[in-house]
Amino acid sequence: MSYYSILGLMSGTSMDGLDIVHITFYLSKKNEWTFKIHNKKTYPYKIDTINKLKKSKNLSTIEILEFDKYLGKIFSNHVNNFIKTNKINKKDIHAIGSHGHTVHHRPDIGFTQQIGCGDTIAFNTGINVVNNFRQKDIIANGQGAPLVPIGDKLLFIKKANAFLNIGGFVNICVIGEKIIAFDICPGNLPLNKVINKLGLDFDNKGILSSQGKINIKILHKLNSLKFYDKKNPKSLGTEWLEKNFFPIINKINSPEDQLRTIIEHIAIQVSNTFKKLNVKKIYITGGGALNEFLISRIKANTNVKIIIPNKTIINYKEAIIFGFLSVLFLRKEINCLADATGANKDTIGGVLHIP
Repeated sequence: MSYYSILGLMSGTSMDGLDIVHITFYLSKKNEWTFKIHNKKTYPYKIDTINKLKKSKNLSTIEILEFDKYLGKIFSNHVNNFIKTNKINKKDIHAIGSHGHTVHHRPDIGFTQQIGCGDTIAFNTGINVVNNFRQKDIIANGQGAPLVPIGDKLLFIKKANAFLNIGGFVNICVIGEKIIAFDICPGNLPLNKVINKLGLDFDNKGILSSQGKINIKILHKLNSLKFYDKKNPKSLGTEWLEKNFFPIINKINSPEDQLRTIIEHIAIQVSNTFKKLNVKKIYITGGGALNEFLISRIKANTNVKIIIPNKTIINYKEAIIFGFLSVLFLRKEINCLADATGANKDTIGGVLHIP
């Protein structure tokens, strides 16, 4: 049996912090993958880092290059702290698989950018780093997203054949003869932006959202956005939110009513997608899986059987899978599926950084 000891790093669009997970991936003689989680932790970002991440897409070229190195140092420090705290022998780690933090995602014009310098992480930790998983798929005329489907297919297929991730955006993966995967709609990003105005980091269990009222007129406008008529594969970015989503939702004055309307919008778009794809059972992860009110509204709009895993999988699934992408990269095996992204061909995405 082959095995790989990996550190998976994920910094999502929700900007709550850096997720680090230590996992070992095992490949059996039957060519089946399994994994074991040893340690995990989320390192919250400091306020100044959060503020800079929020403004990052407006930074100049020099400023973004500086920030790339700065974030790489932050990642390095957290990795070294994680290794020291958990008494991990660096020599036992095959690689760090780092998604980085997305600043720009514009597959329509041929590029994506995730910062958190791989060379900086490799140099400061003394461990090989694999990152920049999305760019090659975009070069192959893909969306550069979603990348999680290969992990769903090889690591989680025994749990279900349909997977919903409610992160900054909501995306789905359905595994059949072909893999269908795409971004459905916004998720935690607009919810957190509204809740931040109230001085809170997130809406615990969706309690505040449940206290608001749906603005039917605004809800209709949100549901009529042109993105929802596009054929998949398709992906969303913060640029789309700023241009299309926020100008509509900001017409509602009450934060609670904004939250309630966004929740209903997500529930409707998710249930519509379930119907279109004939989903019978769905495995839900991402921070939104902990939003009890959101989950209740999804349940109210569909008869699909919903599976909510334990909190470790909910919170760290993406870090686990990006760690797994680094394993496939090291094995020179496909880690980005054209069925999911719309690319011309399957690709091996990633860039190796040696200490």
